[in-house]
Amino acid sequence: MDNKYLINIIRWILIIVTPLFLTVFTVRVIISWNSPSYPEWEYGRIAPDQYGFTPEERLELAEATLAYLRHPDPAEKSIYLLEELRLPGTDNPLYNEAEIGHMIDVKVVSDKFKQAMWLFALTLAAGYIFLFARSATRLTGAKTVMQSGIFTVVIVFLVMLFIGIGWGLFFTLFHKLFFAAGTWIFSYSDSLIRLFPEQFWFDIALLWTGGILVQGGILALIGYGLQKRLA
Repeated sequence: MDNKYLINIIRWILIIVTPLFLTVFTVRVIISWNSPSYPEWEYGRIAPDQYGFTPEERLELAEATLAYLRHPDPAEKSIYLLEELRLPGTDNPLYNEAEIGHMIDVKVVSDKFKQAMWLFALTLAAGYIFLFARSATRLTGAKTVMQSGIFTVVIVFLVMLFIGIGWGLFFTLFHKLFFAAGTWIFSYSDSLIRLFPEQFWFDIALLWTGGILVQGGILALIGYGLQKRLA
């Protein structure tokens, strides 16, 4: 294979993989955010639970749910963490059967995001090692860093516009992409919606995409700086 052709293939792989890596990486960062937790910050902004959870109960139950997502075991082995949760002051389960089923699906997707993150990270590492290991391709490597950042910024900016203009459609398409039909729709009185209402997810979507946007911008600046240094 022609060397220039190979370098161009690697360059495009890196440009395309960069926003994918930043997407799953930022999801994992949000899930791991724990001091203070994301719900602790978010609940200070959104309306209180209209069905009776106190702020303290709501936060405790939300953090217990996130602890399940962080658990290293697969969903089937760690779901007991949610099955053991109870509605405050009762012996009734916090989550009904449908909610438990959905949370199994959520952790399966979350764990796959983690696996994808490491796959994308290895791909990026291998590609950039290839480009920066030789003086003849270092400038190309620097340009690729900048172009990856610019590409990420453009793509994520368009996604943010979509979220701002058509949040309902974005939310629906996201769930249809990752979950079976009918398994992710719940009543407003169900615990999942009480703990994680739509505003909670809208704010996470903005935080998620905003974080990727910032990281893409930083990459573009780093790539630009490297280009100036190597030119």
